[in-house]
Amino acid sequence: MPAFEAELATIAAAVEAKLTQLLVPASQPGETARPERLLAAMRHGVLGGGKRLRPFLLVEAARLLAPTVDRQDLMHAAAAIECLHCYSLVHDDLPAMDDDALRRGQPTVHKAFDEATAILAGDGLLTYAFELLADPRCHPDPLVRAELVLDLARAGGLGGMVGGQMLDLAAEGRFAAGHHAHLDDADIRRLQAMKTGALIRAACVMGSRLGQGSAGDRERLGRYGDIVGLAFQLADDLLDVTATAAEMGKAVAKDAAHGKGTLVSLHGVAAVRAELAALVEEATTLLAPYGDRAALLIEAARFIASRRR
Repeated sequence: MPAFEAELATIAAAVEAKLTQLLVPASQPGETARPERLLAAMRHGVLGGGKRLRPFLLVEAARLLAPTVDRQDLMHAAAAIECLHCYSLVHDDLPAMDDDALRRGQPTVHKAFDEATAILAGDGLLTYAFELLADPRCHPDPLVRAELVLDLARAGGLGGMVGGQMLDLAAEGRFAAGHHAHLDDADIRRLQAMKTGALIRAACVMGSRLGQGSAGDRERLGRYGDIVGLAFQLADDLLDVTATAAEMGKAVAKDAAHGKGTLVSLHGVAAVRAELAALVEEATTLLAPYGDRAALLIEAARFIASRRR
C-alpha cells in the first residue's frame, strides 16, 4: 500500500477510535444526561465510514511543521473538525435540503431514525465540535484553543460552509418557484469555496497552528487548502456525471436534476480535468520548500484530484 493510503487509513482509524471513545452513554462533567436515541443518531452520523480527509489534512499539516508531534495529541482537534463536517452531512441529507436516503452506502440519519432526531443529532455534533476544541486536552495553551475555535467557526458559519449552502439553495431556485439562477464562473467558484473549500482550508490552517507554524506557514498551508478544496469540489462534480450510485454510496446526477450550475456543466469534462491537473502542479510547487516532509500532502492533492468516490 502506498505511504499516503496507509497514512490516510491510519488517521481514519485513529479518528474513528477517538470518536467512539468520546461518544459514549456516560455523562461527562457539566452534563446531566446523554439521551440514548440522540447519542445513537450522532454515532450513526459520524461513525462507520468516510475517508476522514479533513482530519488527515489537519494532522499532516501539523506534522509537516512539527514532525515529532504525537498523532494522538492531535486527535481532539481532528475529531472536532470531523464532527462539524458530519453535522453538515446530516443536515444536508434532510428532506428540506438535498433529500438523500443514502450516505456512505448506509441509510441517512433521518431515514435510520426520523427527521427531528436527525436535526438534533446534527446540532449535537456541531456543538460538540467546539466543546472538543475548547477542552484543555485539545491543547495546553488557551490562546491556541481560542484560535482553533475561531478558525472552525468562521469556516463553518455565515461566511463559510453555511453561507455557501445558502447560496447553493438560491442557485437551485428554492426561493423563487421555477426560477434557477444562471451562475457564471466567478459565482460558482465563490459558492464552492464557501460550501466545500472553507472547511478544507480550515483543516490545513488549524494543523499549522497545532504544528506551531509561522504566519508564513499558515498562509502557505491556507493556500494549499484552497487548492485542494477546489480540487475536491471539481472531482465531486465530475463524479456526479461519471460515477454510479453503487460506486459513490449515495445518489448521483443530482446537480443536473436540480438545475445546478457547476464548472463541469459550464466548461465541460475535459476542461475540468485539465484544471485538476494544474491544481496538483500548483500544490506541488507551493509545498516544495518543505522538501520530503511534504510528500504526503502532495500525494493527498493527487488523490483528491483523481478520486473515484
